[in-house]
This record gives sequence, structure tokens and C-alpha cells, in this order.
Amino acid sequence: MSPDSPSAEPVSRELTSPVPEGFRCPGEFEGHVRCWMCWPAKPDLWGAHLDAARDAYAAVARAIRGFEPVTMVARPEDVADAAARCGGDIDIWAYPITDSWARDSGPTFVVDDEGTSLAVDWIFDGWGGKAGDVSADDALAGAIAARVGATAVRAPLVMEGGALCSDGEGTLLVTEQCLLSPNRNPHLDRASIERHLQALLRVETVLWLPYGLAEDTDTDGHVDNVACFVRPGVVMAVEPPHDCDHPDHARLSANMAALMAQTDALGRQIEVLSVPYVPATVGPDGRPLSRSYVNFYIADGGIVMPGFGLETDRVARDAVREAFPYHDVVMLPEGAVIARGGGNIHCITLQQPQPKPVPGCGGG
Repeated sequence: MSPDSPSAEPVSRELTSPVPEGFRCPGEFEGHVRCWMCWPAKPDLWGAHLDAARDAYAAVARAIRGFEPVTMVARPEDVADAAARCGGDIDIWAYPITDSWARDSGPTFVVDDEGTSLAVDWIFDGWGGKAGDVSADDALAGAIAARVGATAVRAPLVMEGGALCSDGEGTLLVTEQCLLSPNRNPHLDRASIERHLQALLRVETVLWLPYGLAEDTDTDGHVDNVACFVRPGVVMAVEPPHDCDHPDHARLSANMAALMAQTDALGRQIEVLSVPYVPATVGPDGRPLSRSYVNFYIADGGIVMPGFGLETDRVARDAVREAFPYHDVVMLPEGAVIARGGGNIHCITLQQPQPKPVPGCGGG
């Protein structure tokens, strides 16, 4: 049985040293083995929208399944519900999660050219301690690694996958707002965090954007709400709102300037593609919640992106189609529901990359 199969026997291994040379953190636009998701399980987060959230997660899983396999992680007591809503094409794995943001609690995979995968297992503390007891979710990355037969590398950093974006060629995209937040790693300065990322993900260059979205207080400004790599050397970023007095106008303008002023690990000037800004919505508890069109999932041959029932949906979909001319773009109206939980499609999905290079991926 393939070690990348979700039904493989668990293999528990762990490294405590930096990732060896020869590994790299693939771009999300490269080939995948499968997508991992987690079933909504927190009534106090979703409130009256929990049932709708489960339907929305199932819709995302089915859309991604049109391009690649999907495994949905669900609490044992939720397995039957997840299976019924997702359908027979989605693998369901029973595991005692407490939250449903696979991107942040799952591992970040690195691969080498020999077919080996390592799973970087970050310290997940619930976005700086905001989410209560998340010990079960902190254990998820190691459990996924064991399930697919990958060696886990326990990282000495509080980090979430939504705070990082790799180009697959040695460049990483992050925000200062999130990574330098005092509730994450207060004992480390920017240079120290950068050295850890270079050692754990085998990247050479870290591109620091100043800000996440102003209303993104749940994650303290994850990069996956403001920018992502389309391919090496090309970043899609959220354009500033037209209202110059809006707090995100100055923030996103600063991000654009930072992108255009930096070069990647191979010395290329960053090409910037823009996507419309989306105003924040209101969560079940009355708090404002950020929304973003770049919070999409890049599948094998497809893009699954959120729609919000706005006039800008069409503009955003066309921009993504132009950026990914060889992908089918699927916009789901369920993005409006998922946003009520504090994230969106990229936040609830996690790619397991192919351990070997895929012809045609990478390059300028």
C-alpha cells in the first residue's frame, strides 16, 4: 500500500533537527496527492450557522474532488453526518478534532527529488491563544504525517499554514502583522523567525508584507487573505479599497509597494496581479470578519474560490481565470457562509503535494 494513501498504517516518526538540504517547500500550484479538510465541530463558533457551515464544507470538498482526492477529518461522532453530506467520493477519517481549519492545524509538507516527504509540524496554539484548548488540533499534523507515512518535523515555532505561501523555488511570502505578533513567538525577533523558516522549509528568501487585512483579528493578519503566489515570480494581491479613508487602503497600498520593491530567491522582480477588495462581513457574535477572493484553493487543474454574492464576484473570477489559464475556475457561493467562521476556502483546505516534481510546474 502506498505510504501516501490515507488508509496506510500509521508510522510515527519525528525529527527535531532542521530539515535536511535537498528538500523544498512546493508551490501550491504544483501537483497534489490529495486535499485534507476538517469537518466543522464548534457550535460556539458557528452559532445558528453550524448546519449551513457543514453543507458549505461539503460543497467545497465535492468541488475539489472533481480535480483530486479529498480526505475529510471528522470527530468520530460526526463521521456519519460528514459522509452523508459529502457523498461517497470523499474519504472520511475519524479523528478527535475540535476545530475545522485544516490549513492552520495541519502540517506543511516539504519534498525532495527522491520521492520523500517530510511534514513540518508547527506548534498550533489557536491563533495566539484565542481558541481555548486546541491540544487535539495541535496533534493533528503529526497524526496526518503518520497516516501518510511521512516523517514529522516538530517545529519550535507557533505558526499556522495560512500565514505562509511558498513559490516552490526558495521564496516564502508572509506578513509582519502576523508573524511578529507578540502572541505568537514573543521571544523571537524578525531575523530569528526568518532563520527558523529558512531551516524548516529550506527557503532562501522571505518576502515580508507589512499587513494582513484590518478586520482579520482572528488570525492577526494571515497572508492568505491578502496575497498568494500564482507561479514563481508572480503574486496575486488584493487591491486597496477605493475609499482612501478606509483602514485597508493604506495597508494594502503598503503591501503593493513592498511586493514591487522586492526580488525573489532567484533575483526576479515580483510581478503583481490584482484582485478586488471585499468589505468585511459580520460574524455570528457581531464581530466584523474579513473576506478575500485570494483565499482560494489551487487543485490539480482547478481553482475553487469563494464568491460572496457581490458585483465584484465576476471581476474576481475573471482575474483568477486570467492568472490560471490552464485551470478550470469554480466559484462557490458558499464562501459567504464559510466567512462567518473567520476564514474561507484556503483556510479550510490543505494540499498534500506530490513528492516528485511534476513536469510543467515551476519556472517563470
